[in-house]
Amino acid sequence: MTDAKTEELEAERASAATVRNSRDADVPAMLAIYLHHIRRGVDPEVVGEFETPDAEDLKRRRKSILRRRMPHIVAEVDGAVVGYAYAVPFRKRPAYRYTVKHSIYIHNGHLRRGIGRKLMRALIDACAAAGFRQMIGYIDGGNSASLGLHESFGFRQVGYLPS
Repeated sequence: MTDAKTEELEAERASAATVRNSRDADVPAMLAIYLHHIRRGVDPEVVGEFETPDAEDLKRRRKSILRRRMPHIVAEVDGAVVGYAYAVPFRKRPAYRYTVKHSIYIHNGHLRRGIGRKLMRALIDACAAAGFRQMIGYIDGGNSASLGLHESFGFRQVGYLPS
């Protein structure tokens, strides 16, 4: 399949998704998405040795983000949350007041369908509208899909955090 055809199919699949601000009612779906990714991203030998958040933790985090007037958004397909994204302050010091770090999580059954691209575009737009000038993402070096997505939006690697 040609690159143009692949991009066309990705755009068609993503068009079925709508992006909106998150709500408390989205927390169970966001938690399921998050838990899948953190468990999958951790060495299997370490399972059980770290605390996973519960729904109340995610609700508190979400409310804290919204109180700071920062974006917290979801992508929906047919009324179901299939991904979410948010931005938080990068550092507390005033010199970093226009810099955010961000996260994007996609339901494992909806990967490679353009959902991440749609969320990234909406997140960048929301951050710019809120006056932020720089976005930073911490990405697992083995997550080639996320690395590629970020590169396609002009992000570049500026550091490496060894294990």
